[in-house]
Amino acid sequence: MNVPALGVAHVDRTELRRAIAEKYRDVAINPELGFHFHTGRPLAIMLGYPSAVIDRLPEANVASFAGTGNPFLFGDLREGERVVDVGCGAGLDTLIAAQQVGQSGQVISVDMTAEMRDKTERGARIMGQSNVEVREGFAEALPVADDFADVIISNGVVNLCPDKRAVFGEMLRVLKPGGRIQIGDILVHKEVPQDSKDDIALWSG
Repeated sequence: MNVPALGVAHVDRTELRRAIAEKYRDVAINPELGFHFHTGRPLAIMLGYPSAVIDRLPEANVASFAGTGNPFLFGDLREGERVVDVGCGAGLDTLIAAQQVGQSGQVISVDMTAEMRDKTERGARIMGQSNVEVREGFAEALPVADDFADVIISNGVVNLCPDKRAVFGEMLRVLKPGGRIQIGDILVHKEVPQDSKDDIALWSG
């Protein structure tokens, strides 16, 4: 069976990252502004996060949540597992993962936006989650060693990356043999026209 080639968007990646980071910087600093996408506790509840789980998290991390799915619908993580959160954002999934794997486990959280990384680090400190390490980086070039992770989680990030083949290649590189990928994201069931893929305004808007 012939599998069609996966088209890559022809956009200036630096400019695209700048536009996306600017949008999510606003979500981190001023979550009450209102955006063209849902955010915060109402979004988390809508995506199936239990209220009891959300209640245990710092309000600031919950308020800036801007995911598109719920990676934990595929199953909770196990104590002692090593996790990579690709595009951790404000840290809601990171903090949940850190509680699930316990102090014998580890969560490495990667994000390109400084304000989101800061929020995740503050949340981990507030919760006493010393098993969280936040790193600057991109989904296409994860700052993580080969064969590190038992589980990779990600939420609403892959859809923002123009080269999805590179993203999944990096996930497979850092994942241990037999490891798991748990992603909440956006899928389209019709091919996106190339001119739409190449329009930065559509990516960031």
